[in-house]
Amino acid sequence: MLNSNLLRKLDMQDLMVFIAVYEQSSVTDVSETLCVSQSTVSYCLKKLRTSFEDELFINTRTGMRPTYKAGTMYGHVQKILESINLCHAGAPTFDPTRQAVTFNICAPEYFEQLVLPRLLKRFDFDDLPVMVNMHKFETDVPADELRDGSLDLVIGFGPNFHRSHTDLKSRMLLEDDLVCVFDKRATPLEPRLSLQAFTERRHVFPTPWTSTTNMVDGWLARQAQKRQIVARSNSYSAALKMITGTDFILTLPRRIQRLLTNEAVFNHCEAPNGLPGFTLDMQWSQAADQDSANVWLREQVIKVCSELEAA
Repeated sequence: MLNSNLLRKLDMQDLMVFIAVYEQSSVTDVSETLCVSQSTVSYCLKKLRTSFEDELFINTRTGMRPTYKAGTMYGHVQKILESINLCHAGAPTFDPTRQAVTFNICAPEYFEQLVLPRLLKRFDFDDLPVMVNMHKFETDVPADELRDGSLDLVIGFGPNFHRSHTDLKSRMLLEDDLVCVFDKRATPLEPRLSLQAFTERRHVFPTPWTSTTNMVDGWLARQAQKRQIVARSNSYSAALKMITGTDFILTLPRRIQRLLTNEAVFNHCEAPNGLPGFTLDMQWSQAADQDSANVWLREQVIKVCSELEAA
């Protein structure tokens, strides 16, 4: 806020006149430099003197001599005009071709299998010096790491699988659903499993994050049902190996099933009616919202996910 109401009457031209008179000591020269009339320069000087309650410049035989107060003001007024120019220019735009950059992303395996390879191929095709460090998604959204800049993006599942943080920005990237995968020799005849058949089979569970709850068991609990899990794996590929040669069932995201399963070895059928799908969501901090490098990274992720949705 301004300390004096008198300062509200000033505009940018007044400040430009102040700097020009200080540097050139001549109203005539200032008039020519700024392409304004001498009367305009005189009017600006009058406003400046009133607003700052000081003569500022004394007319002498050798030109306009600044007062002590004008001398103390000069540097500050220069910075004001420089800041205004910076505001007009805006923040520098991130150019990935001109500087090496490392991005830190926290995401589940789903993102690493499905989105990250396509993202890296984009960077490689364009010969961009971009490196991506992946961080394992643990129990909950690492909000503090987003806020302090340790992480650039957090990718997770939704909706409502994790505690929400109102100060974080978010965007839904894509939608997916779940299918049931089997060893080909143990595939059921029906194209869609009943709830009973689903719970009677023994399950291998690939854990997408460190948690005692998940979308499948949460849904089963709401149906007053539960399943028997014989193994928990750290990855989708390991889980697929675990069901090979068995009658175990593996519930996978449809996009992962299409990506990783070999049709000569595995088969699949639809999950029981009512088993909900999920979204892949992206979160970032308020501070990173207008950061040009972060904006660029988000745009690349969104483009890849849009391609996956269209496929």
